[in-house]
Amino acid sequence: MGLDEALWDILEDGVGDLVLDEEGAAIDTKKHTPEQKKLYKKHHKIRGSLVTVIPKAEYMKMSDKSTAKAMFAFLCANYEGSNKVREAKALMLVHQYEFLKMKEDESIEQMYSRFQTLVSGLQILKKSYVASDHVSKILRSLLARWRPKVTIIEEAKDLNTLSVEDLVSSLKVYEIGLNEHEPTKKVKSIALPSRGKPSKALKVVESEDESPDGDSDEDPIEKMAMLSNKLEYLTRKNRKFLSKKGGYKSSKKEVQKGCFN
Repeated sequence: MGLDEALWDILEDGVGDLVLDEEGAAIDTKKHTPEQKKLYKKHHKIRGSLVTVIPKAEYMKMSDKSTAKAMFAFLCANYEGSNKVREAKALMLVHQYEFLKMKEDESIEQMYSRFQTLVSGLQILKKSYVASDHVSKILRSLLARWRPKVTIIEEAKDLNTLSVEDLVSSLKVYEIGLNEHEPTKKVKSIALPSRGKPSKALKVVESEDESPDGDSDEDPIEKMAMLSNKLEYLTRKNRKFLSKKGGYKSSKKEVQKGCFN
């Protein structure tokens, strides 16, 4: 359209009664009228542009197409599909749009990027929504911890006139404050005993708040380590006791029979 508004019409409508060979060249240009010559020149400009921008492997698949219209129809059928294929793609995107939800570990920017991808696909397939639909959909997609902010926006703003960009900017500002008040995560390394093998470190990720005096509550993993140490100590002590008791019995000449509890 920037070069000549008639080029797109020729691409869609073709060259009329002009006779072209397999290479897209006119068979007999001497018999063309001045109007036909202009049409042929514009058609060749379109065909040359298609050949320039299309990869060689794709061009070889349609090298037998003589007109730019035939080449364009091949590209549409190959990449866009038939009407049924486009309708199926549109229904799939509509389903993804309606059930879009923010993920637990996802930021507003990441969620909005997924949302824009769906909207762009819907626009290409002629299944676009209005801006107010997008605003309502984004608010419904947020997690439960965003509910206070959603309530404030719904009460203070007119969702029919609120733009998506303003909504996302407001949510980003709220996200900064929300992240500041989330409990910090810490990593501890606890050494657990292992018989006959070097001790292995078990990494535990916690998200509990620190106590006011700086000491956190007693870790259940630490309790488990203490109990494991005690259990191993009692096992060794009991093993020594049984070995002594067995040696004393074996020294007797007569073996007593009966219940050993």
